[in-house]
Amino acid sequence: MKFGIVPEEEILEGKTTDVYFLRAEEVLRAKGVNPKVVAEVTTTKEGWAVLAGLEDVAHLLEGKEVDVYAMPEGTIFFPYEPVLQIEGPYLEFARYETPLLGFLCHESGIATKAARIKRLAGEVPVISFGTRRQHPVIAAMIERCAYLGGMDGVSCVAGAERIGINATGTMPHSLIICFGEGRQEEAWKAFDEVIAPDVPRICLCDTYCDEKKESIAAAEALGDSLYAVRLDTPSTRRGDFRRIIEEVRWELDIRGYKNVGIFVSGGIDEAEVLALRDLVAGFGVGTSVANARCIDFALDIVEREGKPAAKRGKRGGKKQVYRGRGIIEEGKDVITLAGEGAPGGDMEPLLEPMIIGGEIVDGFSFSVEEARERVKAQLQRLNVNDQ
Repeated sequence: MKFGIVPEEEILEGKTTDVYFLRAEEVLRAKGVNPKVVAEVTTTKEGWAVLAGLEDVAHLLEGKEVDVYAMPEGTIFFPYEPVLQIEGPYLEFARYETPLLGFLCHESGIATKAARIKRLAGEVPVISFGTRRQHPVIAAMIERCAYLGGMDGVSCVAGAERIGINATGTMPHSLIICFGEGRQEEAWKAFDEVIAPDVPRICLCDTYCDEKKESIAAAEALGDSLYAVRLDTPSTRRGDFRRIIEEVRWELDIRGYKNVGIFVSGGIDEAEVLALRDLVAGFGVGTSVANARCIDFALDIVEREGKPAAKRGKRGGKKQVYRGRGIIEEGKDVITLAGEGAPGGDMEPLLEPMIIGGEIVDGFSFSVEEARERVKAQLQRLNVNDQ
C-alpha cells in the first residue's frame, strides 16, 4: 500500500475492529455461547445532531444474519434516542462494532456541523472548502456529509463527482503569485479569459495589497464580468474582519460596483457566520466542518433472548422513537418499547427497516439529495436557541 489506508476488503473482514472483540468472539465460540440480542446505537451528547453514515453501515452488515432498523439518513435526533438497532445472533456482528461506530460517529459529526453552519447562514451560500484538512482517502465522504448537512456546494473534485454535482471554487493565491507581485490584474483577466463562462468570476483580493485596493482593482479590471471578490485574509492580519469587509463594501458601492459580492473564507465557524451573514455574499468553510467533532455514539446490547439486558446507564429493551409533525425540539419525541404502538396524537415512528435477513430493504433510501432535503425541512421545524 502506497498510502496509509485500510482497503475496503479488510474493513468487510472486520480487521478494523478493536482486538477485544476478537477475544470476546474466541471465548464465546469456545464455550458455545451466541445469544440472540438487540443492540442499539445512542449518544448522550447534548443538543441536536444529524444522522449520516447509514449507507456505509448497510454495506458493512449486508449478508449477515441480522435485521437492522434505523432512522432515515438526514434525520435530526436528540440524546438517548436509538438511531439504529441491530437484532440477531451476537457473533454475526460483534467484530463490526468498531467500524460501524466509526462510520456513524464521523459522518454524523460532519453533517451536523454543516447543518449548524447552514442554519446560521440562512440564504447566504456556504461552500465546503475543508478536504485539505483531512486524509484524501476520505475526501468524498467529507464532501457528501457536508452537502447532506446543507452546504450549497463543495470544492473537492472527487467529492463533487461522487455526489453528482459540479465542484465549486474560486482561485488560489498560487495563481496570483505565479503571475508575480504587481501583476494581479493580469492574473484576474487571464482567469476571465481562460475559464469557462459558466464559472462565476470570484477574484481573490488579498494576496499582496490591502483588501480594499485589490478589490477595487479587480472590479475595474473585470467590470461586469466580476461576480464577487474573495477575502481570505490570514487571522494574524485581520484585526477587525467585519470592519475590513464593511470598508471594502463601501468603496465598491461608491464606485458603482454594488452588484459585486464579497465572499469570505479562512477560519470561518459558527461565530463568524453569525457575525458576518448580513454583510457577505458567501462563505467558504473548511476546517470547522471537515474536522468537526464526531458524534459520540455508543453501541450497547439492550436485550438478550427476548429479555431486557442493558448495562448500567442504559435502558433495556428494543425500542421505537415517535415524533409529531409539528415543531422539533428536545423532549418532544417519545421513546417506547417496540410493539407498544404510537403513544397517541399525530406521531410517526422514526426507526424503519434497513436490513431484513441480511438483505438491504429496497424502500430504505440512501439518496444524498433526499437526506439533504430532509435536513432542510427539519431545520425549518427545529425549535432550539443555539445562536
